[in-house]
Amino acid sequence: MKRTEHLQILQAIRENMKKAIVGKDGVIDLMLVSLICSGHVLVEDVPGLGKTTMVSALASSLGCSFQRIQFTPDILPSDITGFNMFNMQTGEKEFHPGSVMNQIILADEINRASPKAQSALLEAMQERQVTIDGKTYPLPAPFMVLATQNPIDMAGTYPLPEAQLDRFFMHILMGYPSHQGEIDILKSHRSVTEQMKLSPVAKVEDILALQQKVGSIFCHEKLLDYIVCIVEATRSADGVLMGASPRGSIALMQAASGLAMLAGRDFVTPDDIKKMAPYVLGHRIVLRGRAGATAAAVHTVQTILKSIPVPKVKA
Repeated sequence: MKRTEHLQILQAIRENMKKAIVGKDGVIDLMLVSLICSGHVLVEDVPGLGKTTMVSALASSLGCSFQRIQFTPDILPSDITGFNMFNMQTGEKEFHPGSVMNQIILADEINRASPKAQSALLEAMQERQVTIDGKTYPLPAPFMVLATQNPIDMAGTYPLPEAQLDRFFMHILMGYPSHQGEIDILKSHRSVTEQMKLSPVAKVEDILALQQKVGSIFCHEKLLDYIVCIVEATRSADGVLMGASPRGSIALMQAASGLAMLAGRDFVTPDDIKKMAPYVLGHRIVLRGRAGATAAAVHTVQTILKSIPVPKVKA
């Protein structure tokens, strides 16, 4: 796939999503970077800011199989992964696939389920497979989990364990719309019966080609060192109980490559790394005394970025 072709595909997805979500161009670009990098996304904020709409818009723009899982306190791990059932006619066990056996998964309000149900996604998100009664079933490609959650201080929520947070490639806060953005939202919602229905603008082959292409984006040796310095600094920063793991280093390199690709470049710049670091590393940092953890962790990453010299590299 030529550079102009993959840019056309990404632009088509972006414009399609903007039909359903208003004033969130930056968030849309972050979602596209995660798509390019085969990464899972956790979208967090208070109810009513369009988290589910954003995720659904991306899923509807892709010609992939899609399944929404509404996480509730009574959901079971087998509802997610699937289960074996004895067939009385054949005398054999039959596998009944769960909701996760699709290409795009919307895990809606993931932190309203019990930790046991949340952990059902761990193997699927990391290994792209599920194991039922000792037998492993591969998941379809591409595979992407798009999860939404409400802030953990809201009623009826369970905090996601660190192991699961680390599986998410990126953590995005929606934020309130601007004044003009909210006016535009009102104009597009004059009737409660009108629902924006999006049609797919990209095929499975297009998505797989994009994900294959990102591996060819050049990242200078000095920038690799810059990434490692940033991640290492998260492990010794003030107020940090646990810093980012090597998985965070990999994710930051891939996210910077994805952003470069989205910008039409075949090389990574220091600005790509600096822009992606808060979204990729913030949720991977565990702070002492977790009050306001999300905002504080992002602030910690931004402070680290200011303290580390930016390398000078030639394009």
